[in-house]
Amino acid sequence: MTVYNFSAGPAMLPKPVLAQIKEDIPSFQNSGMSVMEISHRSDLFDNVIADAENDLRELMNIPDNYKILFLQGGATLQFTALPMNLATQYNHIGLIDTGHWSTRAGEEAEKIGTEVTTVATSKNNDYHQLPEYTDDDNRYDYIHLTTNNTIEGTAFSKLPKTKNVLVGDMSSNFLAQQYNVEDFGAIYAGAQKNLGIAGLTVVIVRDDLIGKKSLPSMLDYQLLANKNSMLNTPPVFAIYAAGLTLKWLKNIGGIAEMEKINRQKSNQLYQFLDQSKMFNNLIKPADRSLTNIPFVTGNKELDQEFIAQAADRGLVNIKGHRLVGGMRASLYNAMPIEGVVALTDFLEEFEAKHLEEN
Repeated sequence: MTVYNFSAGPAMLPKPVLAQIKEDIPSFQNSGMSVMEISHRSDLFDNVIADAENDLRELMNIPDNYKILFLQGGATLQFTALPMNLATQYNHIGLIDTGHWSTRAGEEAEKIGTEVTTVATSKNNDYHQLPEYTDDDNRYDYIHLTTNNTIEGTAFSKLPKTKNVLVGDMSSNFLAQQYNVEDFGAIYAGAQKNLGIAGLTVVIVRDDLIGKKSLPSMLDYQLLANKNSMLNTPPVFAIYAAGLTLKWLKNIGGIAEMEKINRQKSNQLYQFLDQSKMFNNLIKPADRSLTNIPFVTGNKELDQEFIAQAADRGLVNIKGHRLVGGMRASLYNAMPIEGVVALTDFLEEFEAKHLEEN
């Protein structure tokens, strides 16, 4: 039975990436050492991290005045590192509140004494749509935005206009749809959804924004950039896996082609949900995510029955986040269209059976 993993992360890896990892585990590039054993000080790894940076720059059209950092600690650590590095003039940031992870970003910034003002929120709409935002003050060090909301199922296709520096948590749709890097002062993303395996976080930051003050070494973007992300032992295997994933993405045509595929996948599921008599997606259509699609029946017992039967069919990790319940299908880059077809086929079958019984 083919298994399709709809987990919000760690997520599926592309099959060619898995095949290459399998080949490289015993002896990486005929070195006699496993890819998990090579030194971060070796020429072997120098090539790995250099290729990963070059491929990422090419795919996202990242200008030379932006630094690329390959870090540890997850995107959650960047909730702290970002205000430490960027909130240096006013010690004040604006937060566009679109759900759980944007709220967490604000909470962590406040813990280190940064003032956080919520400049827009869709909390009153249960985060079922994105809030309207217009600048009300230019005395923010930056405006924080979560481009895709993993739990709630919303995403920004068009960025809000701001005179302030924009910082984007792109963890759930990094490399899944196109954004202009120069619209941001900084972008950050955990790797375990679209870029490989857990243990790596990518930070892309404009060089004029960093190096403003002395910080603890492992949180200092300027120092980390000066050391090419190797102030200490970096997550070697995770960077290697990210490099393979970037080459896979280049081979299929880059981010523009990936976005077309992701739209095809998400449209397949949304079209079913919109005509369904049993399942419902509650998100405003214009604000829907391409990568994280929550849906419900409105009956918790029926939701649980569907989740269990889906797993029996090889459609795994489809349970919704505890904050919203129901189901969630995460359609990251490595999820093939066949997985979405299998899911919609089972949704149709499950619905038809229950409607017939009732």
